Amino acid sequence: MEFLVNLDVDDLERAIDFYAAAFGLQVGRRLGDEAVEMLGGPAPLYLLAKAAESPAFDTGEQHRHYGRHWTPVHLDFVVDDIETAVDKAVNAGAALERPIATHEWGKLALMADPFGHGFCFVQFLGEGYNAIATL
Repeated sequence: MEFLVNLDVDDLERAIDFYAAAFGLQVGRRLGDEAVEMLGGPAPLYLLAKAAESPAFDTGEQHRHYGRHWTPVHLDFVVDDIETAVDKAVNAGAALERPIATHEWGKLALMADPFGHGFCFVQFLGEGYNAIATL
């Protein structure tokens, strides 16, 4: 089994520029005019052009918006140097939503991309999650 990550965006070229600058991803394949594969991470990231206010699913009860929004699913990017990763992402257009926090297991930065999707940077310290894990 493999995972594919899909993100809806309202401006495909702007999203390509952001994910290339913030995470060092490169364009793989263009899938027509409305999707592009970004490579260079542990799983392909597919950017899907979906217009703002278009129905999010068939019932039409919810519509897409690209202001900051909450979803129970988000991406965590594990990095070796969280300060550098945050600076790079902010310079590319991301928002740092809370100052970097240090926990027993490591450091955490809560972020948002320019399309309203939340994501985190994680830098493990010492034993990482093993420092707090129970069996």
